[in-house]
Amino acid sequence: MLANDETHVFYRNPFTRYPTVARGEGPYLFDENGKRYLDACGGAVVSALGHSVPEIADAIKAQLDRVEFAHTSQFTNPSQEELARLLAERAPPGLNHVYFVSGGSEAVESAMKMARAYWVQMGRPDKWMILGREQSYHGNTLGALAAGGNRWRRAVYEPMLFKAPRVAACYCYRCPFDKTPDTCSLPCADDLERAILEAGPESVAAFIAEPIVGATAGALVPRDDYFRRIRQICDKYDVLLIADEVMTGLGRCGTWFAIDQFGVVPDLICLAKGLAAGFVPIGATLVHDRIIETFHRRRNVFQHGHTYMGHPLATAAGVAVIRYLEQHRLVEASRTLGDELIGRLRGALGGHPQVGDIRGRGLFVGIEFVADRETKTPFEPELAFHRVLGDAAFANGLIVYAMGGTIDGRRGDHVLIAPPFIVTRAQLDEIVELLVRSIDAAVAEVGARQ
Repeated sequence: MLANDETHVFYRNPFTRYPTVARGEGPYLFDENGKRYLDACGGAVVSALGHSVPEIADAIKAQLDRVEFAHTSQFTNPSQEELARLLAERAPPGLNHVYFVSGGSEAVESAMKMARAYWVQMGRPDKWMILGREQSYHGNTLGALAAGGNRWRRAVYEPMLFKAPRVAACYCYRCPFDKTPDTCSLPCADDLERAILEAGPESVAAFIAEPIVGATAGALVPRDDYFRRIRQICDKYDVLLIADEVMTGLGRCGTWFAIDQFGVVPDLICLAKGLAAGFVPIGATLVHDRIIETFHRRRNVFQHGHTYMGHPLATAAGVAVIRYLEQHRLVEASRTLGDELIGRLRGALGGHPQVGDIRGRGLFVGIEFVADRETKTPFEPELAFHRVLGDAAFANGLIVYAMGGTIDGRRGDHVLIAPPFIVTRAQLDEIVELLVRSIDAAVAEVGARQ
């Protein structure tokens, strides 16, 4: 562990001292002192296969022996072609083309620019605006940040972000319309129509949403008919639907694409994280045929690009990951083990006074914490309960994705639990045991401060 004056790295948090990772094995990471950590969140929901999988490393090495790089303005490469085919075969119908990039933010930026280019080519150049929801996050580049609704992440850069109406979150535990399952008529979905009319339908190019909200709100699962209503509204006003599956895609929620569970076909899908399972950086934007056809009919190029798009090593890793997922039936395992994990968590924490909600699909599970379970009152933001819990878990050898601002970018605390698909049932028990111990420690520490 290096002190701040012993490193030249500009860390994302320059006030933290980080242990040095030495190696990984399955769901575990080990630091330089030999301490073992159970990686129950895949870093940032990335390591879907666990660590140090020989088959993926071998595929990257084999590609490296052939060629390490050729710019996609000059060449294609077999790995890129194969990965695009594999993705198209598993995607919702009509999403038959793939634009490769280096990460999730780039995938979202590409989708947003593609939506804009599509409407320009359709003779509707006034359509430019991308609508997003409250408590959403789609990446850290300026366009992706503008589309997202997380106030904490946006705050410093607000003057640089385009302005657009925000759509209500689909947040059943804290319904912004004070509805219950018995009284809900999907006003959160209808709020998209309100936002489109406020902006002017002639200006709105696309609406972007995660099928299951990840980082900002902790695995929020919508009602089964929510996205069907969203699709109807998008079609009514000629608005493209972008599914941000950077966290949820490639089996994380128990199906290849989480949007499949809601019975709609989006116009664009954004992928990253699990696409190469952390072995190399990669992202992708899947594009519907009707968008591609506008470029082909008009013989236009897409005025956009990145140096490392379609990188041979990255796409070789992606091919190997998909084959590994299929060979070991890990998408099905994610669904089955996810159900078991939620059951274990509800059994251990369902009555805990500081646990408000346990939710998710597949191996993508969120736990929201409260100061008062009955009233759903959150902890005071100054207590930073999520940070205390994350630190307690880390000290106990458990890595979780802990976040604050769950409710409105300032109030609320949650953790994401997203272990690799190769996790065993014994390791699920270990996750739950360490998490319960860490929650109790965090509650005690926060209580001592009050």
